[in-house]
Amino acid sequence: MHMAMPVLADTSTAPAVSVRQVFLPAAFNRFVPRTALDMAQQVPGFVLPNANADRGFGQADVNVLVNLRRISGKSNGPLEALGRIPADKVVRLEILDGASLDIAGLSGQVLNIVTDTAGGITGRYRYSPTVRTDDVPFRWGDGEISLSGGGVRSEWTLSFTNEQRRFGDSGPEFVFDGLGALTDTRFERRNENYDTPVLSGSYARTARNGNVLNLTGAVGGYLYRETEVSERNATNEPLTRSLRLTEDEFNFELGGDYEFAVLGGRLKLIGLYRFESSPTTDTVEFTFQDGMPPEGTQFSRSADEAEAVVRSEYTLGAFGGTWQWSLEGAHNSLEIDAALSQFDQNGALQPLPLPGASSRVEEDRAETTLSYQRGLTPKLQLQVSAGAEYSQLRQSGEFGLTRDFVRPKGFVSLNWKPSTSLALSARIERVVGQLNFFDFIASVNVNQGRVNVTSANLVPPQSWLGELELQQSLGGFGTVTLTGFVEDISDIVDRIPIDGGGQAPGNIDSALRYGTSLVMTLMSDPVGWKGARLDLSAEYTTSQVDDPVTNASRRISGERLVSFDATLRQDVPQTQWAGGLTLSYNEDTPLVRVDEISVSQPGFDFLEAFFEYKDFYGVTLRLRAANITSRANNFFRTRFADRANDVIEFREERFRQFGTIFRFDIEGSF
Repeated sequence: MHMAMPVLADTSTAPAVSVRQVFLPAAFNRFVPRTALDMAQQVPGFVLPNANADRGFGQADVNVLVNLRRISGKSNGPLEALGRIPADKVVRLEILDGASLDIAGLSGQVLNIVTDTAGGITGRYRYSPTVRTDDVPFRWGDGEISLSGGGVRSEWTLSFTNEQRRFGDSGPEFVFDGLGALTDTRFERRNENYDTPVLSGSYARTARNGNVLNLTGAVGGYLYRETEVSERNATNEPLTRSLRLTEDEFNFELGGDYEFAVLGGRLKLIGLYRFESSPTTDTVEFTFQDGMPPEGTQFSRSADEAEAVVRSEYTLGAFGGTWQWSLEGAHNSLEIDAALSQFDQNGALQPLPLPGASSRVEEDRAETTLSYQRGLTPKLQLQVSAGAEYSQLRQSGEFGLTRDFVRPKGFVSLNWKPSTSLALSARIERVVGQLNFFDFIASVNVNQGRVNVTSANLVPPQSWLGELELQQSLGGFGTVTLTGFVEDISDIVDRIPIDGGGQAPGNIDSALRYGTSLVMTLMSDPVGWKGARLDLSAEYTTSQVDDPVTNASRRISGERLVSFDATLRQDVPQTQWAGGLTLSYNEDTPLVRVDEISVSQPGFDFLEAFFEYKDFYGVTLRLRAANITSRANNFFRTRFADRANDVIEFREERFRQFGTIFRFDIEGSF
């Protein structure tokens, strides 16, 4: 059993759409897919997007469509939608040229899933218990179940998932003074547990007159608990430091769109409402063996976030191409009620002053864009967009401000397909970034001893972004996609000193970010090695920014620098067995604050092995063993008395092991 490489084929896609590759469901049989997401994850040379955190909906940049339609969701977006579509309802998967679509914002590779949900109700399930060797609780509640159905003109999906994680690590930590002398040796053990139960669904209907309705919804929670115990010996009297973090989040999201013909074109109306309530506590307590009263600090916070978006898109064919005019309005808000307190001699919490910790931040935003796309030649596609947005930021409380901004935005993209095996796309875009509203409001990390004061003068970053993508088909050997980018950023958000004292996220005038990525799939069948496949993904991103304390050039703080993933899978011909190895590595840039530099750096590699039996009475069984090379979690921090003059207060070096992870997957359909 092996996967044949895809070839170009006839599709029912509109002729104006440029198709790079077509994958029929049979091409994925070796992976025993249960959902459209399982298939999408195996498309050679294609990487699924991360969650969409952009401003509102804006122009589409999530490169996944279902039946040539965007999904009107964010936290309940395209990946969640694909996970609810049964594999037997997938007709084909298409890799399209984004600039050839009448969806403003898409360029490069776009994955379109063509489905047919007629045929009654079907379902699927997955259960994934996990055990670990490093004193971590048994993970018993990770799994999902979904149903789907539909008729000739309608389709619906419903699913319940719980992503459950049980983490833990332990090991020594060493503390040194400014002269390099060892001042403390600690042994620490951490446990981190969370559950994310989510009930989600969708409904779509295409009327006889061509009108299309899509509805999505999700309701869920995020239940988080973390503990850390640190045994310390810096003084003659040993002490124990205990950390406890909790979060009990409730969230929901509702989205929908309706598309219909009007005045010779198509009008699409989109709406979204999202709400999240997240009460958290962060407590550090010191207990002493000599009977002294405990000491400690607690930071508690209740945060309510909301986002409401309405958008219209009118698409019309004219002047040899397709025009789209969009108008969008959005309201975002974050309301925080927070308090800092410490234990008194009786063990009761007493309040401490923390100015600016309780506040409300709101943004009202409106934007309009006009886009045009057409084929310049049979092999060259052009898409152009121009527009602007207006936003008003408001913050209540003693540091409150109201400010207004007008920002231009737009892009030009070209897709060129000189042959059936080669496709190139280029894009230049003016981007307006999204602010994190939590950055405006004072907060405390009691675990690391970090305080962020109020940063009321934050402005959204802007940038000029240039991207170039090359996709080369290697025929039966596989495919390669190479991407490069450069981004010139204004008002980048990083850690800065705040006027009046303290530090917080703030704006630095300019920064440069650039990098490259490689996505490659290689097949072994053409050389006589049947059933093997290698998937490789590598990315390198670096940057330059002037440090606000030292004025020296450095990388942007706390970003991914290097990532590497390689998976070798072997399907044993003429059997139901498969197995493989996955090797992963990642490295981040240091997190730079006004008074410290820190970095979380894992060991060199994370190696996982898996064994799979594809059809055990209709059920797929899979065993995974992860971290079989014993990668460690390492953390290094330097706190400065004066970073501008390189005067060190102390250094910490932490080395923790987290053992081997064994996961058993049971997947089936009904």
